[in-house]
Amino acid sequence: MKALQILATALVPLGIIIAAVPENTTRPYKLTADDLLIEVTEGRQFMSPDEIAQMLIDKDPTLQLIDVRSKDQFEKFSLPNAINIPLESLLSTEFEEVLNQDVKLNIFYSNSSNEANQAWMITRQLGYKNNYVLQGGLNYWATTIMNPEKPAEGSPNEEIAKYNFRMGASQALGGGSEAAATGPATNSNVPKPVIQKTKKKKGASGGC
Repeated sequence: MKALQILATALVPLGIIIAAVPENTTRPYKLTADDLLIEVTEGRQFMSPDEIAQMLIDKDPTLQLIDVRSKDQFEKFSLPNAINIPLESLLSTEFEEVLNQDVKLNIFYSNSSNEANQAWMITRQLGYKNNYVLQGGLNYWATTIMNPEKPAEGSPNEEIAKYNFRMGASQALGGGSEAAATGPATNSNVPKPVIQKTKKKKGASGGC
């Protein structure tokens, strides 16, 4: 029963958003509900704010941030070097090469995880790889990276190290005013996902 509830929670918003985007008549969905359920329950789509912050600090060329909010929201605030693909435009052929590729790690984000997660579910059903979601969205990014809460005195060393990393990241990325305690931010404990190669489309054969 719990699995069915999780599936319903994941697929109901997916159904709502699919109703709002252009009819998908040329790119059939490739994942079943069972396949998607497994990936959703295991949280395979999420990348933590710490991982994304480290990639930004390192100027990792494989990182591509994709803001799925409206154009107005994107223009008011966005993460560094992000591009804007509003959720309702996700199935436009204009963005197919951006979303279905094997060169970059695409990270969807929105204010929370909801819209970004919907974008991931749609692209994942299409069989696209290398698309992920910023865990918690901009709201969680603000509280963890840009304005991290100082751990209580006597906290475990790992909590203090995480806080020091986040303070360094905040300073490097233009966040809170408090100076970083330990110099440049580094946090290499968790490896980023490996970019998965996709099959290239064959060009039309023959000619005039």
